Amino acid sequence: MTIPALAPLFVGDFEYYRDMLVLAGQDQRPGIPAADLVSDGGLEWLLSGYRRSQPGDDNRALLSLWSRYYFVKLTVPVVAANLVLGRDLPVALDRIEVVLDENGLPEAFRLPDEGRPFEVPPEGPFDRFRELLEGNFEPLIEGWCSQIKLSRRVLWNNAANYFDWLIETMAAGGVPDAILADGHGIIEREKRPDGRPNPMANPVRYVERGEGGEPLRQRRHCCIRYRLPDLPLCRNCPHIDRPPKGALLPEDV
Repeated sequence: MTIPALAPLFVGDFEYYRDMLVLAGQDQRPGIPAADLVSDGGLEWLLSGYRRSQPGDDNRALLSLWSRYYFVKLTVPVVAANLVLGRDLPVALDRIEVVLDENGLPEAFRLPDEGRPFEVPPEGPFDRFRELLEGNFEPLIEGWCSQIKLSRRVLWNNAANYFDWLIETMAAGGVPDAILADGHGIIEREKRPDGRPNPMANPVRYVERGEGGEPLRQRRHCCIRYRLPDLPLCRNCPHIDRPPKGALLPEDV
């Protein structure tokens, strides 16, 4: 059931995401606290369940691929609600539950409430998206990387890639630049306000490939899904022109 306050978002291109945020008390499907994804034994349980639908022995690649589903399904509705509706949603890792589908992938996120409009305008992009980036993505990525030797850059690029794609899609759909300004800020600023590097910065680059063609939108870091059986490189993989040994190429490249 769509959260009533967010219903105006989920039309047209965004209708697919209408049921990815649900409310506690209204949705009765089994779910797990998101914080359990980084608890002792939680990550092992998660990958064990996912491996039943996605074979593979490389836990780094399994985690990276699983995280892509997590990041896109959470990022799109949360960021759209923030920018378009001015609504701050309670999505910190210790506040939400994850509903998994039959393949062990995120199907929906259960929130404790429908959030609220910002009482005062956010002081820049990092203030606006603090709940999502510092409350959810950062502890999730740190928790995972403390258990599996996977580069933080890979996971942050998984998240930032979808953030960047969403902002581009909204801009192409006619959303005014003024509304998207803080979204652009997240992916354009090299540093956070406290001087630390911004792990969401510059997640993609555009590479010329032949005369007259559109530049290729290319991720900064490979998600390493090609390490899993029968999965090729992504079309926007940074290794697309020099594939690793044994990696499969996409059929349309």
